[in-house]
Amino acid sequence: MYKYFTESFIVTFLGIIIAYFWGEHVKPGGGLMAVFIAAILAILEVSLSFDNAVVNAMKLETMSKVWQKRFLTWGIAIAVFGMRFLFPILVVSVFAKLDMVSVGRIAITDSMQYASYLHAAHAPIVTFGGLFLIMLFFNYFFNHEKNIHWIKCIEEPVSYLDHVRGIEIILSLLTICILQSFIPDEQKVSVILSGISGIITFLLIDGVSHFLEKHEQMRLAKCSAGAVGCTGLVSFIYLELIDASFSLDGVLGAFALSNDVIIIAIGLGIGAMFVRSLTLLIVETKTLSKFLYLEHGAHWAIGALAIIMLITTVQEVPEVVTGLIGLLFIVAALISSIVHNKRMQ
Repeated sequence: MYKYFTESFIVTFLGIIIAYFWGEHVKPGGGLMAVFIAAILAILEVSLSFDNAVVNAMKLETMSKVWQKRFLTWGIAIAVFGMRFLFPILVVSVFAKLDMVSVGRIAITDSMQYASYLHAAHAPIVTFGGLFLIMLFFNYFFNHEKNIHWIKCIEEPVSYLDHVRGIEIILSLLTICILQSFIPDEQKVSVILSGISGIITFLLIDGVSHFLEKHEQMRLAKCSAGAVGCTGLVSFIYLELIDASFSLDGVLGAFALSNDVIIIAIGLGIGAMFVRSLTLLIVETKTLSKFLYLEHGAHWAIGALAIIMLITTVQEVPEVVTGLIGLLFIVAALISSIVHNKRMQ
């Protein structure tokens, strides 16, 4: 079991060293405090991301060993540098109408100003992620071909909603219409556009993914290495977008503990690495096949997270609430799976 987490422990060791010296650089004597904050952020990231690990494992099981490895190497680089550092800078650059170099300089030299810029962009950021996750939630449960149901009284009836063409898009757009009525006038346009962008992004990636999977046998029969690589690439992008949507709320919430973007990136990056190791553990030990309802619990947690993210556009929600709700769904699904397994024996 420990072999799955070897790289995570190495990243943790290096991250702690960097956090210490960066803390000392920013404020002499502040190294230990920087390490402490990074450790808290890492723990929070892991505790909030069990559902992310399960969803990642579902997709990762269909990918080749090569792309699984790339998810743990290229993917972690994207997760740490791209999502935890570069993406917030890009968002601030867009909304503050500054170039990215200037925003990057502000992030490193004036953390308070950077945090205020990011806070101002909070609503459109979480709206994008929230609508992307809502589409993922609907896409999983609105499927009449799915014959395994956990909360049967709800899941079985709604599974037939996929007979209504475009029902996920309709409900998601209605969600945006309801949400915008609570948003201040100066942010309504950006929130609506962000929400629609989240829906379009999901449809684009999901559509391309389904198209490639549908024609996979034909490509394999023709020994088209390029096509197989393309399938892996689309699945990789799909996973990265899911991971990005999960991490949006965590990235923004991290500023409640620290305004230092470097420490935040280190702490969340360590947590992201452990989540990826956990994902690989789930895949290689066939955990999803052993626990029948784990996927269901993860997707209920996704739905809850999406709703909470949208609520945070107008009302602050403590991170502990977000984490506990997701964890409760996962634990409940795990217990239900164990009970089911005992009944089948």
